[in-house]
Amino acid sequence: MALFRRRRSPQSEYAVAVDEFWAAWPELRGPLAAAVDAGTPVAGAAADRLTERVTRIHPALTWEVAPAPEPGPGPLDDLGDLGDGSDDPDVLMARMAELDDPLASLGGSPAYTLTLSAGRDDDARVLAERWVRAAPDEPGWRFRPAVPADHDRLGRPYTWDGHELDLAHCTVALRVDQRQGRIEAGVYHPDFMFLPEDARAGVAEHVVMLALGEDDYVRWIGAVAPLVEKPLDPLPPTSIPAVVHQLGGALGGGWVTLQGRVPLRGAIRIAVRRPLHRRDFPALSLYVHVVLPYTHADDDRLPAEPSASALEAFTERLRDLLGDDGALFAHQTVGGQRRLHFYLDPDSGVLPELEEAVRSWSEGRAALQSRLDPEWTVITQVLRPIERQLGQ
Repeated sequence: MALFRRRRSPQSEYAVAVDEFWAAWPELRGPLAAAVDAGTPVAGAAADRLTERVTRIHPALTWEVAPAPEPGPGPLDDLGDLGDGSDDPDVLMARMAELDDPLASLGGSPAYTLTLSAGRDDDARVLAERWVRAAPDEPGWRFRPAVPADHDRLGRPYTWDGHELDLAHCTVALRVDQRQGRIEAGVYHPDFMFLPEDARAGVAEHVVMLALGEDDYVRWIGAVAPLVEKPLDPLPPTSIPAVVHQLGGALGGGWVTLQGRVPLRGAIRIAVRRPLHRRDFPALSLYVHVVLPYTHADDDRLPAEPSASALEAFTERLRDLLGDDGALFAHQTVGGQRRLHFYLDPDSGVLPELEEAVRSWSEGRAALQSRLDPEWTVITQVLRPIERQLGQ
């Protein structure tokens, strides 16, 4: 049996649909841009063509074309007053590193945005991510695989099914369920009492979506309900991200490590990302299992120096190699072996590089196996005893 086995997926229907979408894009973009410039809905024939192309990628996907958001203050303006350290290049670089894209203002701003939305359908969200990764470098356009948060729109009028409401009058009530890692949101608007139930529900979900963006909405929101009575302790919708941040920190906010014992094998140590949501890595559907034996161990057969440092350094090297094309979800150490659980983007072509890097492990014969796992079945099984231990 081969030690290194590469799994290559055949050309799939979604890949063909994505390729066909971008091949047809030169014919689609003109009518879309014209509709945005005119401030009118996309004309029927053009809208139908775009809908057909989008739903061929996945039937649950919808689309929206709109003006690109107005650029705010220049990113370098956000550096503010650097104080006495303004002449120190290390201070300047540290402040610039906090910005999303400190060089963004040096290029032209796009005029139009095409956004796909998968709603709560994770399969559709995966394909939307593949769609955006395959997008051409198109001057004047920005492509998004999910609806982003937009707090500016929370202060503007919004029309739902013929009913116009000023969203600036919305407030929310939030209930946090730390055990389930979910938030229930109640949304109040004084005009809800005049609207039918379906309109109230639609506006309430829209408000929470604008506050969080589509991905965080799916990650964290368990239920949304419209309220016809003002909450006792009302919060502005823009406060929802802060509550989400607090919940994420309470759940671990990074990595959680547990340790126990296995009969005849000694101690076992498991470290996992927590919380881990499918929306965190929508393009990663290729599971890769790496096994690294180590030479130096303590009485519990856990790594001792210099193997402990070598394992940490080698793992970081693999993570750096993958970049945005893969991620380490968990690792287990037991019986003289470190097992790494990676997920990769199968379309990135990074797997052969990972295989080559793993071969260079110096403390024994490393092993690597891979398989497509779009449902994250393997990592779910790995996480299940961890969640039980943590009471989830």
